[in-house]
Amino acid sequence: MDAEHIAIAETCLHAAHDGSLSFPEIVGRLIGAGFEGYTVDYRTNSQTYYLPDGNHVTFPMPGSPGAVAAAFDPQGVERMVRWAQSGADDYTYEGFSEGAKKAGCAGYLVSFSGRRVVYFGRTAETHVEHFPR
Repeated sequence: MDAEHIAIAETCLHAAHDGSLSFPEIVGRLIGAGFEGYTVDYRTNSQTYYLPDGNHVTFPMPGSPGAVAAAFDPQGVERMVRWAQSGADDYTYEGFSEGAKKAGCAGYLVSFSGRRVVYFGRTAETHVEHFPR
């Protein structure tokens, strides 16, 4: 992967964690740069960005408190997503990640072409959220 794509992905990673860009703004930048999606893995505290040709880059993410719960709670994951979408002043990505892990979310896959996010648990149970129209 070239340096420009790496820089864009890394900027988006940091922007999610420091709150300087919203999820829609991050998605827009990544799509504009040609990315097809990314994966967040809470068990390894890593995030991988993918280009359509198979090139990818993986970054360590700042860890958030707590371990991934054994049981997957799709309603708990959905509550975290709704909080993220609400634009609430108290929203942080660290808080989202902590709550998602408490709900048994081991990670998630964002697909730009599929316009969805697939959240998954340690037992491969899933919860799917479609991008808002």
